[in-house]
Amino acid sequence: MIIFFEPNTNPSNLAQLQLHLKQQGFESNYISSENCCIVPGLKQTTSLQQFTFITRLQQIDTAYQLASKEFKAEIQFEVNGILMGTHFANIIAGPCSVESEEQIFETAAFLSKNGIRFMRGGAYKPRTSPYSFRGLGKEGLRLMGQAAKQYNLSIVTELMDLSLLDEVMQYTDIVQIGSRNMANFYLLAELGKINKPVMLKRGMQAKVNEWLLAADYILSGGNKNVILCERGIRSFDPMSRNVMDIAVIPLVQSLSHLPVIADPSHGTGSASLVPALSMAAMVAGANGLMIEIHPNPAKALSDAHQAMTFEGFEKLLKDINRLQPFIQKPIDVNLSVV
Repeated sequence: MIIFFEPNTNPSNLAQLQLHLKQQGFESNYISSENCCIVPGLKQTTSLQQFTFITRLQQIDTAYQLASKEFKAEIQFEVNGILMGTHFANIIAGPCSVESEEQIFETAAFLSKNGIRFMRGGAYKPRTSPYSFRGLGKEGLRLMGQAAKQYNLSIVTELMDLSLLDEVMQYTDIVQIGSRNMANFYLLAELGKINKPVMLKRGMQAKVNEWLLAADYILSGGNKNVILCERGIRSFDPMSRNVMDIAVIPLVQSLSHLPVIADPSHGTGSASLVPALSMAAMVAGANGLMIEIHPNPAKALSDAHQAMTFEGFEKLLKDINRLQPFIQKPIDVNLSVV
């Protein structure tokens, strides 16, 4: 049950309500940003009539509450003046890892020339092997920040650990939470307190219900601006790195108001497969794409096989432009320049 209040309700009145609920055996979670209180298991409402500041009650039957489309039909927010949300599509591109000043500035210049306004890049990399390149750390963030400033780009980068939050927040515009951390619930709860959007990648073995519950951890902390990212799920077949779940895009959009973007780079693990899956995701209704590109993929220090060349990415943008009549939502890219 979700209980909604009048704006600026007196805190003492809220405390009385929560005490009343506790005496009846119900724990409550107050969400100040939504003027509401979530009370799991509450179904009887007659005992609440005495609380005149309550404006309405809403029963949502799914385990996830704030991520539900029943709770909110749509969402819209801005990142440095760029619209994102239920009815928009955005393209994010850049290298898996920030490797050098030359590489990230060359990438930023290329993105700017092609009308892309979001640059991704990893400074701290969660690698399966402890002997693989794990990023430049703070120096990578600094280089990405300089390149983004020069070319008027917004940054998307991954936060691996809560100890790095302040450092990452200095540079990023969207905080990315990777597949491995989708179930790091303490970290997600802390991200509910920040004032920047969070991109929540689906866990490689996560069910849709678990993914949306993970989003609720962030939303229940007060951060309304969550972006879901489908990045493929693990299967028994070694022929592709992951299985790109295109069907989950319209499925989640039928369940949640949160925007869903697709990451076909991790979803396939192969640059040659990225264009087809990108176009399929967009026609399926995705709110955008996140694609790995590199000036010289053969020399990339991480995920070289899935990084597109600049030329390949330019061709993909042209192909997406041709699909615009079927996409049915504005794409925040100046496709006329490609």
